[in-house]
Amino acid sequence: MDLFSFTGAWTLARTIEDARAARAGTFTGEARFTPVEGGLAYEEAGTLAFPDAPPMQASRRYLWRAGGAGGIDVLFDDGRFFHSFDPAAPAPDAEHACAPDTYRVRYDFSRWPLWRAEWRVIGPRKDYSMLSRFHPA
Repeated sequence: MDLFSFTGAWTLARTIEDARAARAGTFTGEARFTPVEGGLAYEEAGTLAFPDAPPMQASRRYLWRAGGAGGIDVLFDDGRFFHSFDPAAPAPDAEHACAPDTYRVRYDFSRWPLWRAEWRVIGPRKDYSMLSRFHPA
């Protein structure tokens, strides 16, 4: 699997457990990887829902680029570095320090083309986990 293996549309289902706010939510929608100069543009869009609030539309964007030794670099949509991971590693993971909080991700490609990304975010301002499940649209 390489960077361009992700090209195309993916159905995305995410669960969110916010320990600080003592609530859980979901995100359902689509993620799309589109070839652009230098890599793939990632864009997700869908509905974010928490039991105590009306559902809302949500989206986010990143740029995925080929990194060293077969790895993948993930950048914010403004070009700032976010994290890198090796999709061929047995347990691909990465960390991003966004002081004062820390973001840790673990990817699972063992059932490709079904895959998932599990985030754990901790710090004085945040305490939540997100599990995103992707499958081809």
